[in-house]
Amino acid sequence: MSDNRPTVFADGVIEAQVAHGVARITLAMTGPDGKAVPCGMLCVPVTQLPGMVNGMGNLLKQIEERVRAQVAQQPSAAPASEAAPAAGAFRFQS
Repeated sequence: MSDNRPTVFADGVIEAQVAHGVARITLAMTGPDGKAVPCGMLCVPVTQLPGMVNGMGNLLKQIEERVRAQVAQQPSAAPASEAAPAAGAFRFQS
């Protein structure tokens, strides 16, 4: 079965509001002029919002742990400013 879910890239939030039990979050991406441009809207039932936010927070903690582990594995001879950025992709499951 093919995956036909749309992908939306966002690097910010322009606005968030709640109406009729639904949080509507206007997502943004940085335009060519450096200003935020709307790129989509995330609609989440307010009852599901805490679980979603906690899941994102857990993802951030896992990413931070992975980056710390990669930095700790780098040779200590090179200053941190010259160290290569942590590269690669990884998958996390809740």
